[in-house]
Order: sequence, then C-alpha cells, then structure tokens
Amino acid sequence: MASEAKPENGTSLATLRDRLRRLYHGRTPEAVRFQAAVVLVDIVIIAFFIATPLLQGTASFLWLDYAVAILVAADLLARLLASTDMVRLMRQPTSWVDLFILLTLLFPTALANLSFLRILRLWSLSRSGVLWRHLGGGRFLAWRDTTHAVVNLLTFLFVVTGFVYTFFFRQASGLVGYVDALYFTVATVTTTGFGDIVLPGVAGKLTSIVTMIIGISLFVRLAQAIFRPTKVLFPCPQCGLQRHEPDAVHCKACGHVLNIPDEGS
Repeated sequence: MASEAKPENGTSLATLRDRLRRLYHGRTPEAVRFQAAVVLVDIVIIAFFIATPLLQGTASFLWLDYAVAILVAADLLARLLASTDMVRLMRQPTSWVDLFILLTLLFPTALANLSFLRILRLWSLSRSGVLWRHLGGGRFLAWRDTTHAVVNLLTFLFVVTGFVYTFFFRQASGLVGYVDALYFTVATVTTTGFGDIVLPGVAGKLTSIVTMIIGISLFVRLAQAIFRPTKVLFPCPQCGLQRHEPDAVHCKACGHVLNIPDEGS
C-alpha cells in the first residue's frame, strides 16, 4: 500500500508544479489575472514596508508582520516550484533579497534594526519577469530603462531614510521622526544643503557623504535614461547583444543581419 502511494504523491507534486508554472509564466487570461494579482499584492507589501516605522508601535503590528511573512514565504515557495531550475533561481539576487526580507519578518524584534532593508522588495519587483512580461513590447519597452532608474532612486531614498530614522531619529518616534529622516535624505541626495537638519558625529558625516555620492550617481543614471536616444531590446541571434538602435540592420558587435520588428509589424 505504501509503495503505491509514492507515485501518486509524486504525480500530485508534478501536477502542482505544472499548474504553478502555467500561472507564473503563462499567457492565458487566467495566468494574466494571476500575475496581475501577484503584482498588486507586492505593491501592498511594499506599502507596508514603507509604513513600518509608523506602525511598529501599534498593537496589530506583529500580526501584520507575520501575515506579510506568510505571503512572502508562499510566493517564494511557489516560484521555486514553478521554476525548471530551482538552484539557478536561488542564485539570483532577487531570491537572496526575498530570503533576507523573510528573515526580518520572522524575527521582527531581533532584526528590527535591519527592517529598513525590506524596501529592497521594490527593486525586486522592478526586475520581475511577471511585471514586464506583458509590458515588454510596444510603447512600454522604451520606458523600461527609465522605470528601472526611477525605482533604483526611490529604493535608495527609502533605504537611506529607513537607516537614518533607525540610527539617528528614533528618539523622535512616529511620523515626525520619519519625515525628518526623509527630509534629510532628499536634501542630502539633491545636495540642497539647507543645514537645518544634520546628522551628529563621525557616523553622521560618513552617512551624509555616502548618501551624496550614491544619490548623485543615481540622479545621473536617471537623466541618462530619460534623455539618451532610445534603444530597443532585441537579442542578436549570433552574439546575443541585447540593445540596438531602432533602425539597425546589422548587429554592431558581430555584423549579423537583424530583423527588428517595428510598431507596424
């Protein structure tokens, strides 16, 4: 009897994996609705992460924290089951980010000082195949690099804001402290330099220096993404070069003839 149950269990797991694979990677109406729901849940989770400094003192925070942990764990497990190569998926930086976020959710007290890094989920979402699979063509393609640049800048702003709030403005708890941290971060990144809010000590000066250097770099990257000539994503069949000019006939790396579809194709 036990030997007969094993193939059935194996078949059930294979059926589940096939079902998840079609939902996460398919293009059927059902799969599109599922993928849209996944993105929507991700946005709600990111909003919770942004609001975490304001919610930590409430009675319902731990319940919300563990509920989000269940969602993140379920999504990570489902994506692993839907993958054809689990090892390769776990080697991706987005998977490392999800695992780290899950740890901070499962141990909110012990890892409280690292909870500001949860906003990296926003960066993971911007790299998500689920998000871009149905926005990868047409007019959306031209905005992909710009969207990545904006998300990189927003992620950095919220990470630094969370860090500054956690280590410098925690005494002014709640909304006031968080707004002060956000105000300082934006003023520092934009090199406005009002000087009305500064971070004390050597650690504060080093934090300001790092914030200015990385922030300026991200602003430059965003400006390049907005103003530089748009290139199309079309892998060269010969050498694999991804980006080409919209009117390119030959690959500039290997000279292979390209057949880039235009909007009228």
